[in-house]
Amino acid sequence: MRRVAVVAPEQALRESLVRIAEAGCVEIDLAGDGGPDVRGPAATRLRRLRSEPVRPVLSGVRPDLDALEREGRTDLLAGEAQVEERLGGAVRHGAVAALAGWCPETEVGPTAARIAGAGGALVPLRTPRGVDPPTLLTGAEPASPADGATSVRRSFTPLVTTYGTVPYADLDPTMAAGVVYVVMFGLMFGDAGHGLLLVALALLLRAGRPRRTAALRPLWPFVAGAGLAATLAGVAYGEFFGPTGVLPVLWLEPLEEPMRLLASAVELGAVLLALAYAAGIVNRWREGGPSAALYATTGIAGAALYLGLAVLAGYVWLGRPAYGVAGALIALAGLALAGTGLYATTAGGPGGAVQIGVQLFDVVVRIGSNVVSFARLAAFGLTHAALGAIVWDGATALAGRGPAGAVAAVLVLLLGNALAFSLEALVAGVQALRLEFYELFSRLFEGEGRPFRPWRLPVEHLTAAPVREAGPSAPREAVGHGGPVREEEP
Repeated sequence: MRRVAVVAPEQALRESLVRIAEAGCVEIDLAGDGGPDVRGPAATRLRRLRSEPVRPVLSGVRPDLDALEREGRTDLLAGEAQVEERLGGAVRHGAVAALAGWCPETEVGPTAARIAGAGGALVPLRTPRGVDPPTLLTGAEPASPADGATSVRRSFTPLVTTYGTVPYADLDPTMAAGVVYVVMFGLMFGDAGHGLLLVALALLLRAGRPRRTAALRPLWPFVAGAGLAATLAGVAYGEFFGPTGVLPVLWLEPLEEPMRLLASAVELGAVLLALAYAAGIVNRWREGGPSAALYATTGIAGAALYLGLAVLAGYVWLGRPAYGVAGALIALAGLALAGTGLYATTAGGPGGAVQIGVQLFDVVVRIGSNVVSFARLAAFGLTHAALGAIVWDGATALAGRGPAGAVAAVLVLLLGNALAFSLEALVAGVQALRLEFYELFSRLFEGEGRPFRPWRLPVEHLTAAPVREAGPSAPREAVGHGGPVREEEP
């Protein structure tokens, strides 16, 4: 993201702004002392007319505001009011005016060329000290249908933006967060039949069917990924609409080996927490330098404590004294670093020491609870398998009771799977989101950034009609599909 200035002669500033709004890739700073009571001519007319919110539209040429008011063109008046708001925040020196803002690095050149035709210029500036640029996650912008990678990234973006805006200095976790989410969802929703239904639902979304779900179409890669993960987990579990025997068990059968599944879930959680600490170290370094990364409980200090506790757990599990000594030393080093960092935020003295002790105890407890929390991957996977087994057992019990029993068995199988699919999809989706937000994202982010909000408005290019004759100095009126537009005689 680059700090930029829009510079243009006073008479060319409006047209430059129109071209910027049409491109939609520049966020323009608004005047700090402006407000709702500071209104220009267009805003005043709009207030007299508007009874409900309208979608602003810009006129390609300077419009006749009185004519727009007579025609009730609140959309064009709303667009012109936004232009007035930005013109009011411009800095003027003689006949030149300038506005500051932000623009993505890749768009600076094309935008500069775009407004050059109007007589304006886009000038890169140095980023002010102490000011973080706004954040634009890669993939948050619209993607073309042919750009598969951007489509996938864009479908994962709501996972991150729902939690908050990523600080500009931090890593972009979009793709990693999406992959981790679908893996966790698949482990809890492990059934090949149900997973394939999710894939089919994703393909329907991609095709825009049903039409009322068209707004969800960009999310189809996300739904397809979750369905594929659930299908693969179902193949590993031998589940296809329950324990029907259609698929062999390739890894484990959840209801027969629950402890093995539980241990695998906790191990996966431990690995994910380690990766979250690694990303947290990078983020703290980029945010505040080496000292911030060293002493933060989500940086090197927290990672050392986590590693030490993990080695101590290995000692308890394997009974090797060397693991116990090494784990204790690493954990104590992590506690010392974290305590030093926390002490700097206190008022010192006995009260500060008590505060540090409570906070360090909380850090240790949270590490243990966060690791154990991943056991829910196994718990809800077992729940899904149990529901499938209940439905299958009920269907097979009815199937041997004549024609009526066969019909009842089919109904039980269909309705039971529909219920299990709906209930477990909701539960697995919520639980995967909870693990991502509380266990992982809490280590990645310590603050929140500001989202990049470019000024983007559609532009209505009026088509000039034959004009009536007028005197040499009188204005002439051109009428287009957007209403009358006043044009001055050259």
